[in-house]
Amino acid sequence: MKRLVCAAACLLVAGTSFAQSDTTVRSSDTVKVGNFIIIKKKNANGSTSEERSRELEKISRRDSYEYRVERKPRRRSNISTNWWIMDLGFANMRDNTDYASAQAGPYFKTLRPVSGAVNQNSYKLINGKSSNVNIWIFIQKLNVIKHVVNLKYGLGLEMYNFRYDNNLSYRKDPQPFVFNDSISFSKNKLYVEYLTVPLMLNINTTPDSRRGLSISAGVSAGYLTNSRNKQVSGERGKQKYKADFDFEPWRLAAIGELGLGPVRLYGSYSINRLQKDVTRVEQYPYTVGIRFSNW
Repeated sequence: MKRLVCAAACLLVAGTSFAQSDTTVRSSDTVKVGNFIIIKKKNANGSTSEERSRELEKISRRDSYEYRVERKPRRRSNISTNWWIMDLGFANMRDNTDYASAQAGPYFKTLRPVSGAVNQNSYKLINGKSSNVNIWIFIQKLNVIKHVVNLKYGLGLEMYNFRYDNNLSYRKDPQPFVFNDSISFSKNKLYVEYLTVPLMLNINTTPDSRRGLSISAGVSAGYLTNSRNKQVSGERGKQKYKADFDFEPWRLAAIGELGLGPVRLYGSYSINRLQKDVTRVEQYPYTVGIRFSNW
């Protein structure tokens, strides 16, 4: 008899040990299975009513208890990455040039007297056709304080298309210069491209939802990778002139982003000017537009 009792006790201990190897965690009123929680709650009355019986598809009842299944929220990662983000916006410039001083320098030339000297009107833009397109290879968000305060940084290309309303032309022969051409162009565009690293402090008022308010502000540093003057005319056809045109190789800008639910707006303003000091031209590009991003 004692041997049978001992054998039964051993089997009971072994069964208990095997059960404990399961991922199920039980307490007096809850059972946790993986990411799910089953909550057992005693009914207000111990009897079954007609109204409660209609809810049998949603609630399992047994011995005057209700059982509700809930899913535990997943733990948010401290670092999240957004790939291949696109910006579409408008571009313009704040012009602080002293044209009397610039006309006395080597950057402005008058090759054809009939066209006149370069002046403020020469740089007039077609606002509706001057655009900014940015392609961000990635942007990461680093949690700083409870996913409400975050640090955002990334890498991408900023591309500016300045459409001139006049016949301003850029050349390099051998030094860069600008002049007013003698013909009219159906398209006269200056293209400037930067490889840029943005850094922003982000405040997300609703970290558990994408429908709240999100504000980001910071700076960006960009390196000039491409610049060209593209012109189209009936006399010469399509022509492209590629050079640095005495532009600053580095661009520093103040940047910002505003998120209202799924809509993201962005803006940037150049802290340093587009051209080098030798040109005596002081122009500061700025942009505003919409950003296609998950956060």
